[in-house]
Amino acid sequence: MASSVSTAPYAGGLSRTQVVAWRNALFVVFAMCGIAMASWAARLPTVRDALAASSAQMGWLIFAISAGSILGLLGSSHIVARLGARRTIVLAFLLGPAGYALAGMGVGLTSYPVIFAGLVVFGSCFAVCDVAMNLQGAANERVLRRTIMPVYHAFFSGGTVLGAGAGALLERLGVPVLVHICGTAVLLVVGVQLSVRFLRSEHLVDGDTETETDAADHGTWRDRLAIWREPATLLIGLIVLGMAFAEGSANDWLALSSVDGHGTSNEGGAVVFGVFVAAMTIGRLAGVLVIDRFGRVPVLRASAALAVVGLAAYILVPNIVVAGIGVVLWGLGASLGFPVGMSAAADDPRRAAARVSAVATIGYCAFLIGPPVIGFLGEHVGLLYALVPVLVLVAVSGLVSGAARERAAARRQR
Repeated sequence: MASSVSTAPYAGGLSRTQVVAWRNALFVVFAMCGIAMASWAARLPTVRDALAASSAQMGWLIFAISAGSILGLLGSSHIVARLGARRTIVLAFLLGPAGYALAGMGVGLTSYPVIFAGLVVFGSCFAVCDVAMNLQGAANERVLRRTIMPVYHAFFSGGTVLGAGAGALLERLGVPVLVHICGTAVLLVVGVQLSVRFLRSEHLVDGDTETETDAADHGTWRDRLAIWREPATLLIGLIVLGMAFAEGSANDWLALSSVDGHGTSNEGGAVVFGVFVAAMTIGRLAGVLVIDRFGRVPVLRASAALAVVGLAAYILVPNIVVAGIGVVLWGLGASLGFPVGMSAAADDPRRAAARVSAVATIGYCAFLIGPPVIGFLGEHVGLLYALVPVLVLVAVSGLVSGAARERAAARRQR
């Protein structure tokens, strides 16, 4: 009996072993992205000290990743349609780590332009990979016929825990940012290139036997741009926008705001950031169970409420213990918005690439606009009160969460 289960075919004639290997490879891809983001974020206080930069200047430096991300997202649906998601991930994890290493070299040279250029390259490749890996995750989720997208994002968050922990340790040991970032770039290339051979075409779902070479036949540029006129796409994008702002503002500013607003050391700021990403990881792992039990909409509303309470505590209470509890609630609340939004955008397999790209682009606007806005406000009201707009957008995200409701067919299948 066990043998027959292990070889039972899934969509496209895949065996369980192949589907599980596909899933595990995606775990690695998501985790590597998290390691990359958190490794950089955890060393931001040291980068600021090396450059003697103000909060506003750091805002524009953080903006470099966001600007690159938007550039990447604008072309992501066309790139994925042309190359297929697997090949796109391969290319992104060759060029992206090169930009990442360039940014690390820029810190060693104390060169603001070199860091900025490296982060733009890294951000653009990371964004294209983000769309590709979420498409892969949504396809694997449909093949498995169970909610698993939050688990992929939990591995991203787990990667951020590792990256933040390594950053705090290397900060304590006095390891230069240049060595840390360049070493991480090598890890990214090796880890992902060893894993991508187990990925499958995102079109191998719902009985489709199409291969990656056929991916370019799925819709024209006009078809993919028409997605932007759909109210459902825009509302799902608004959900992701608010939650991405909650997650991204922590990635960019939590370590610095803990140092400046709550008086922690640089090492302490990295630890606070580690607490946030640990809460994100727990929330995403638990999210699989609560979404299957209660559905997307109630979970998103509860998540938004948690994040609002957590942000309010972190911003308003001048006590590091209470602020720490706020960080935990903030992380738990922000954990499910992005993965649930990606699943909702990919509900229709034939339009998934364009919708995921559109929703991700809207979400990444938070990463584009957020850093300079928070940096500018931080110069005038302090970094803690500069986070108030994040709280407002999270509340809006909760109000429009009904747009992520499961399609009836998908609900019955589960």
